[in-house]
Amino acid sequence: MPRLGAMAVLTACALLGTANAYAGSATSGPDGASCRTVRLSDVGWTDVTATTAVFSVLLRDLGYQPQVTVLSVPVTFASMKNKDIDVFLGNWMPTQEGDRRAFDADGSIEVIGANLTGAKFTLAVPAYTYAAGLRNFSDIQRFGSQLRNSIYGLEPGNDGDRLILGMLKQSHFGLGDFKLIESSEQGMLAEVERAVHARAPIVFLAWDPHPMNMRFDLRYLAGGDAVFGPNFGGATVYTNTRTGYTSECPNIGRLLRNLKFTPKGESQVMDAMLNQHQQPEVAATAWLKANPRVVAGWLEGVYTLDGRPALETMGGVGKINGAWNFEHWISDHKIPVGDTVALLIEYVKIHGRVLFDGVSALIRGSVNGLTYLLLAIPSPVLILGLAGLAWVLRRSLALVVFVTAALLFIMNQGYWIPTLETLSLVIAAALVSTAIGVPLGIAAAHRPRLYSALRPVLDLMQTLPTFVYLIPTLVLFGLGVVPGLISTVIFALPAPIRLTQLGISSVPEALREAGEAFGATRLQMLWKVELPSAAPTIIAGITQCIMLSLSMVVIAALVGAGGLGVPVVRALNTVQVGMGFEAGFVIVLLAIILDRISRPADKESSR
Repeated sequence: MPRLGAMAVLTACALLGTANAYAGSATSGPDGASCRTVRLSDVGWTDVTATTAVFSVLLRDLGYQPQVTVLSVPVTFASMKNKDIDVFLGNWMPTQEGDRRAFDADGSIEVIGANLTGAKFTLAVPAYTYAAGLRNFSDIQRFGSQLRNSIYGLEPGNDGDRLILGMLKQSHFGLGDFKLIESSEQGMLAEVERAVHARAPIVFLAWDPHPMNMRFDLRYLAGGDAVFGPNFGGATVYTNTRTGYTSECPNIGRLLRNLKFTPKGESQVMDAMLNQHQQPEVAATAWLKANPRVVAGWLEGVYTLDGRPALETMGGVGKINGAWNFEHWISDHKIPVGDTVALLIEYVKIHGRVLFDGVSALIRGSVNGLTYLLLAIPSPVLILGLAGLAWVLRRSLALVVFVTAALLFIMNQGYWIPTLETLSLVIAAALVSTAIGVPLGIAAAHRPRLYSALRPVLDLMQTLPTFVYLIPTLVLFGLGVVPGLISTVIFALPAPIRLTQLGISSVPEALREAGEAFGATRLQMLWKVELPSAAPTIIAGITQCIMLSLSMVVIAALVGAGGLGVPVVRALNTVQVGMGFEAGFVIVLLAIILDRISRPADKESSR
């Protein structure tokens, strides 16, 4: 009995010490200087961007330095395991269960708790499509021809996309011949807007909270419990940290445990971002000022980095970012460059819709027709045809063997169809660029003032980030090969213009004088003197154009163009090294084939 009593006392003391330790962590004081920088992951969805921005504003006012990095969900979990990311606020469950499972098992992440309940995530349709009879996952197949056998999703590698791809692969609901159009959240919503304007049926990924639920009259499809879970993909969003982070930084841990959102609150911040075009932190700051009671609950028991109670230091809730700041003052008086461009694009979209729809139909039909033609040719015949073309153009047995072996390897790796899709896009882009670039280059060579005017435009086309002009083309032409092709042409066009101008300008003066001496007209001078002399340089420009077009395959994949860019982006977003290397190696092989076939003969012979 005395021994039992002593054991009981020891056990009670241990339990009391544990409770005190927990209480101490729950009502933590300030963090150390090592916690000053807080590394956050933003997976690029508007809701996660909004919550991350709200949390970042709070951290900055508490004296911390938030550092936000845009990563995919799998990369986020891998980065937390590697201790490169501290906090993730966008763990949607159960859809991300497959992404999180391995990290739960090895204990590399901690689940702090739910920050949002009552969310949902599944397929949806516009209300008029729902009224027409598409109300269930099992109804999608009946509308296949009207839907062009397509379902619109998010970026390649997204967990929702993965669920849809699994559904299509297993031919659930008879959807084995459907394809998933992957792009991005805004790309998908731009396509939804186009469909709603034309009252065309469309099936797409949707979720709540999100302003799309207020912007569009949409309906969520029933019957997808086996794919997305019950209650229309009913979801809970959790806050995750890397293991040990809340022990190292208990004050931030307390704030994270207090942080709870509502669908209405998130939608308000997202609406300011999407519809009022506010920067995430600007929208977050305005929302925090308008919701002082919510902020009071979040800051309860929380301290600033220098050890002062957060609520007292801020002089009461609602004074977030209340101190005057020069940078904030400048940004509050922002010159409306972006808004002006957005209004201009919107005006052009509204008043030029017939033109853009016509151009879109022409380009889409041309590229898709070329793809169907390549797919219709039996693969052995196509391989022999390309090998024969290599022999006719280069008379090199080694090149013929390489082309044949490379194409067989591409087929062996399972990338034959994506390769043909990419080849179609590259051929179409190169033809358009050549048709525009060579005549412009000739005109620029004959008119120096024209070239002087063109030079800054060409510089802009080559230096402006491709994503910048990808945005207006996406808005004007919708998802698919059209914005991919137009963006590729813009990027590749300067090469044939510059090299054609160089080639024509470099024609020896003696040849020009000889042509003039024989009485050649301007047209005869062009066709019989200048073009033959400049041909190697012009062909080099076309070859460079082809290579530049091929380099855009990953960019094109982000707007739903398909091809070899899709597995590259998917591998990047899901941290699949093997898939990324396979797809990258296939792109390299295709680039070598096109380069060796199209490069000028004199360069080839000099090797």
